[in-house]
Amino acid sequence: GHSALRVMEQHLADNQFFVGSQITIADISLYAYTHVADEGGFELSDYGNIRRWLRDFEQTPGYIKMTAATAG
Repeated sequence: GHSALRVMEQHLADNQFFVGSQITIADISLYAYTHVADEGGFELSDYGNIRRWLRDFEQTPGYIKMTAATAG
């Protein structure tokens, strides 16, 4: 897990998103698990670029936060 997070962190040091300057399926796929990494025991406090990417992702028009109410 931390190896993957380090790769993501390094890539995001020079890129807003994973492919280009807009969200793509790559970002959607990686966001799905990364935004809940803490639930799997992975603290993101040392991954500033990932935290910035999560914020940018969540600021995208049309973003809907998944909650128990919206999941079912």
